[in-house]
Amino acid sequence: MTLLFVAVALMPYFALGQELMQNGGLETWDDVNTPTNWDKAENITQESTEIHEGTYAAAHESASSTKDLQQVIEGVVGGQTYTISYWYKDNDAMARTRIWSYWLEDGSTLSDNEDVLRPTTYSEDNADWQKWSATLTAPVNANGFRFEVRVYNQDNQTGGFVYYDHFSFNGDQTVYPEPSNYPTAFTATASGVTITLDWTDAVGDQLPSAYLIQGEEMPVRNSAFEVPVDGTPVADDLDFSDGSGAVNVLFGVETFEFTGLTPGTAYQFVIYPYTNAGSDIDYKTDGEAPVTDAVTDNITILNEEYFDDGLGTWTPYNVTGDQVWEQSEFGGQTFAKMSGYDGAPFDNEDWLISPQMDWSNYSELYFKFISAMNYTGPNLQLFVSQDYDGSGNPNDFTWTEISDNFAWSDGGWNWVASGDGDLLSYSGPSAYLAFMFTSNTDGSATWELDDLMVYGMKTNSIGHNDAKTVSIYPNPAADFVTIDLEAKASVQLLNLNGQTLVVQSLNEGQNQLNTAQLSTGIYLLQIKYEDGSFLNKKLIIE
Repeated sequence: MTLLFVAVALMPYFALGQELMQNGGLETWDDVNTPTNWDKAENITQESTEIHEGTYAAAHESASSTKDLQQVIEGVVGGQTYTISYWYKDNDAMARTRIWSYWLEDGSTLSDNEDVLRPTTYSEDNADWQKWSATLTAPVNANGFRFEVRVYNQDNQTGGFVYYDHFSFNGDQTVYPEPSNYPTAFTATASGVTITLDWTDAVGDQLPSAYLIQGEEMPVRNSAFEVPVDGTPVADDLDFSDGSGAVNVLFGVETFEFTGLTPGTAYQFVIYPYTNAGSDIDYKTDGEAPVTDAVTDNITILNEEYFDDGLGTWTPYNVTGDQVWEQSEFGGQTFAKMSGYDGAPFDNEDWLISPQMDWSNYSELYFKFISAMNYTGPNLQLFVSQDYDGSGNPNDFTWTEISDNFAWSDGGWNWVASGDGDLLSYSGPSAYLAFMFTSNTDGSATWELDDLMVYGMKTNSIGHNDAKTVSIYPNPAADFVTIDLEAKASVQLLNLNGQTLVVQSLNEGQNQLNTAQLSTGIYLLQIKYEDGSFLNKKLIIE
């Protein structure tokens, strides 16, 4: 009896396939225009002649704008594999169709599998029914799926039809034991207010399906890391304003960036591999989970805007057209939005202009944002000015285009991070940034902006001094550390609670600092030179 029990416990448990689509066969209708259990049915009619199987299908009529057929599916488990499929027939020159679907997290759309779920190509005329199918792994943070297909007019011809039948969203779940091992080479690297984590995937008989990474600001404002509990998933938390955060990352990715952290602050991270998801999630917590840390640069944030309150600190200026920049919201995210389309594309020129900023006395200076775009039209442009007056028509002033210094959305509502564009060559006491949107009667894209930040490092600020260098070794240290200077200075050794532990004068050349009495951990060395400049260095004691 006992041997049999053990043998069964060591084997994975296989569950049968589960169909999550409701009325996927379109056999039940509330009325001739509304299939039962579907959330959106635009220009849909019940069809009993052009069917793939069963009694009914759905006919989707093209119109002057895109029309949707949509069902939101609940009960998705992150990390589980699903097969998504449906049948369609397009043999009408006045209509085209394609899938346009999203994974969901608490109703908000996720960008995963964009190339498969939101393709750039459309259907083509074919007298036969055709099957669209894909097998995908749900993102670890997904708990829903928006199954949507769309119909479009062809060459502005409306009134054409495409047909759909037998939609399916099916998941086969296998429950695995916990992972055999932890990942290795877990490291943290700070750049500005971003910390990049890298690791080498775990190996062994049982591989993880994903990892939970927890992070905390040091000194910890709340409790120390809480060890995750089997059967209780830990949700993503990318907001470190309370001193801690978490993220789930799929096996095979081996990197993640935490952005928007507090300048000049030490953070510590721990990583746990796990298998399965939902109530079956199984974390590896025995042994010692890998831990790493990093200190963000001591930067100054000159402007940050998330468009939570209208357009916030940025000002719209309308030059041409009736359409204007506005705050918008989708899936719980607020952002700035601009489109020149209102039933048809119109001529527009609209600027979105930053507040005045003083960029003097910076040794490093950057701007970053995220953008999303869809439809066809002129690209959004980015400019910088040092003579704008803050309120006039921007065309009356001098602007330098810097669009090519940044990455932009490639369409399909895909949010793209711009990267950190260098602004140092435009430094001065009066500086403005501005996005310029244009459209014309031939076409108008829709552009969205969010997470804008201008930040830099002050000349001779703590953490930076271009005139002097310092060598600190060994680091990590144990009983002592050598500090090699090119000029006299004093040093303060502080713990991460801000308490000063040692104050010592240093000479030019090599100096030794006794660290034998220090506990294992991270410390800060603040070095002050006689001319008043500073350096801030991290010291690790093992």
